[in-house]
Amino acid sequence: MLFNSIDFAIFLPIVFVLYWYVTHKNLKFQNLLIVVASYVFYAWWDWRFLSLIVFSTVVDFTVGKALKKEDRPFQRKVLLWVSILVSLGFLGFFKYYNFFLGNFKAAFLFFGYEIQGESLSIILPVGISFYTFQTLSYTIDVYRHKLTPTNNFIAFSAFVSFFPQLVAGPIERATNLLPQFYKKRQFDYAQAVDGMRQILWGIFKKIVIADNCAIFANQIFSQSSELNGSTLVLGALFFTFQIYGDFSGYSDIAIGTSRLFGFNLKQNFAFPYFSRDIAEFWRRWHISLSTWFRDYLYIPLGGSRGSTKKTLRNIFIIFIVSGFWHGANWTFLAWGALNAVYFLPLFLTHSNRLNLDTVAAGKPLPSLRESFFMLVTFAFTVLAWIFFRAENITHAFSYISNMFSFSIFQMPKFEGMPKAFATILLILLFLGIEWNGRTSQFAIENMVKYWSKPIRWFFYAFIIFLIGVFMPTAESPFIYFQF
Repeated sequence: MLFNSIDFAIFLPIVFVLYWYVTHKNLKFQNLLIVVASYVFYAWWDWRFLSLIVFSTVVDFTVGKALKKEDRPFQRKVLLWVSILVSLGFLGFFKYYNFFLGNFKAAFLFFGYEIQGESLSIILPVGISFYTFQTLSYTIDVYRHKLTPTNNFIAFSAFVSFFPQLVAGPIERATNLLPQFYKKRQFDYAQAVDGMRQILWGIFKKIVIADNCAIFANQIFSQSSELNGSTLVLGALFFTFQIYGDFSGYSDIAIGTSRLFGFNLKQNFAFPYFSRDIAEFWRRWHISLSTWFRDYLYIPLGGSRGSTKKTLRNIFIIFIVSGFWHGANWTFLAWGALNAVYFLPLFLTHSNRLNLDTVAAGKPLPSLRESFFMLVTFAFTVLAWIFFRAENITHAFSYISNMFSFSIFQMPKFEGMPKAFATILLILLFLGIEWNGRTSQFAIENMVKYWSKPIRWFFYAFIIFLIGVFMPTAESPFIYFQF
């Protein structure tokens, strides 16, 4: 079920009413309703893959209980690896089987050997990368004695399948979300209003910004060999705002929806395009994934505690694995590796933790120095996104080669240019609002609270008007559903 669909517009109020008016007196019934609603939400896409969620839930719940009773180190490691192998086994089969098979066959063929192996028509279960990492965080934290394993199967099932963030995050830690299912929730009007405001802003990002940018990004990337360099720059910029509006918009809707039910999810995007270096960008982009890799991969590998050589190895590993997490394509690996290369000068000069504050905090505009570093960081980010968006490595290099030709000095020109100009104006409006709200959890969280009621409602009406104007005739899936 898509957030930007009529189905969800009907589904959400029904669940909300049942949650606060029918099951509100019994915590167990509330949690059970969340489980049922989440399974319905997921089954709307394909009910057959519900069995994977249920199986993962049962395995990790059972492993958690077994870890509580087991003190012997070897047996505890065995239990941990059962959880890891089951979770990553499902993920590896559905997401990477054909990729590895195709590349093994190509490698053997290169050396003159032909091996047999048939590719499978595998449907990638929506959200498998997200809920797999979420359940793994539970088992690993229990193994590390950072979390007491639960005996409440309904609460644990609700944690694993919680529908607002089930299919595209944020990837919640068990230490943050699971305890919230143990406590009785009271309806908080102010929290619900904030939730609705965040949902509205997320829908605006998706429909007005991301879906509009997608039209022109898709057109330019599909015709990249026929267009001049400046038009290709424009295409890369459109994709840059498409993926940000699409993914951070989903996170806003997910977090806002959670607030309607009395839950607090962690911020997943913190205005990353205002970053002053790549290290800051990665502290602000898809925060739930980057911190997951930091805590469960980078630090266990040794982090930055060993020699410089080992630390560089660890940095490349987490960036490349992060790229590979996004999909079975060499373009994602290249995207991850390129970001690692970007990060190296900062690490080697011990500059990777210089920009921990909000840019231009307390000031309306950034300084010239801040503006320069923001533009440089943004330019490098846009370049990396080309690999992320390209169909394959050849397409990515061809796109970049054509983009940096002498035609980059020509005026952008493609069939949709007149309509694209309106989208550019919308992006500028969007950036202005984001800049103004950059110290908040989401852009319009606080900015409207100090306005008079007429101005506030006019702003809401304007946002809703734009959403209505640009509402697509067909449902538009979120980009990260494919990951």
